[in-house]
Amino acid sequence: MKVGMQLDGVLFFPVTPFDPDGAVAEHVLAEHVKRGVAAGAGGVFVACGTGEFHALDLAEFERAVAVAVEATAGRVPVFAGAGGPVPVAKAFARAARDAGADGLLLLPPYLVSNPPKGLVRYVAEVAGATELPLIVYQRNNAVFTPETAVEAASLPTVVGFKDGLGDIDLLQRIVLAVRAAVDKPFQFFNGLPTAELTVPAYRGIGVELYSSAVFCFAPEISLGFYRAVQDGDDALVRRYLTEFYRPFVELRDRVPGYAVALVKAAVRATGLDVGGVRPPLLDPTEEHLAELEKIVAAGRELAA
Repeated sequence: MKVGMQLDGVLFFPVTPFDPDGAVAEHVLAEHVKRGVAAGAGGVFVACGTGEFHALDLAEFERAVAVAVEATAGRVPVFAGAGGPVPVAKAFARAARDAGADGLLLLPPYLVSNPPKGLVRYVAEVAGATELPLIVYQRNNAVFTPETAVEAASLPTVVGFKDGLGDIDLLQRIVLAVRAAVDKPFQFFNGLPTAELTVPAYRGIGVELYSSAVFCFAPEISLGFYRAVQDGDDALVRRYLTEFYRPFVELRDRVPGYAVALVKAAVRATGLDVGGVRPPLLDPTEEHLAELEKIVAAGRELAA
């Protein structure tokens, strides 16, 4: 993907499958990605948050990206995660490039509290490691001011800003500042977990793109919601939010890490053997799996 090209549609964040021995199950990942692309994904974001970037070593990461690139076969762009300490983030960025990725999603630095000016340095260091287009991810300990967001967005290869913070006031000011100061194609993304729940709010400040973890296991629900939003069918959007997304989010919020673990369990329930999550995450309890099954069934009924 060249700097300046634009993403569109529902963005697919595949899980990273593990086999019974704990290794990355490459053939299962390939099938997972192929199914997602065939279902209509607008882009593939491999080995990011939903893909347990935090739990992969460099060799596993590079193979996961290579598998996703091959499975996608150029039909849509493939972005890969990078993040953590600066040397690690740069190594993962170069590995993503070598594996054929079209771009990077830059996850937050590791652990430390970050002054906004320091975040700009962090983005610049990682962006300088490759020529790949880079999307900055604001969440957790990576929080920008409007001024530092403009500085980061002005870097030549930075093409997007993904928000996982949920501070609408701050994001509105960031959007206005970047739009006024940065003269190049630049995209904003809603990157909250289960982003669909806040799509109406983000669209109100001009942020229309979003990541969809639900697409991993129920593309018909994800795409049904997307079409309702695009068609301006507010009544149907409310039904999706009320009957599927709100119950799913309420279940997700009961245990830290369920934003990944529930999604992976739901993918397993489709018959694709993606295994469980790696520590420090926990797989859902049987009780929660039973609730998940009912919630997904309600969503599929609505989509049908």
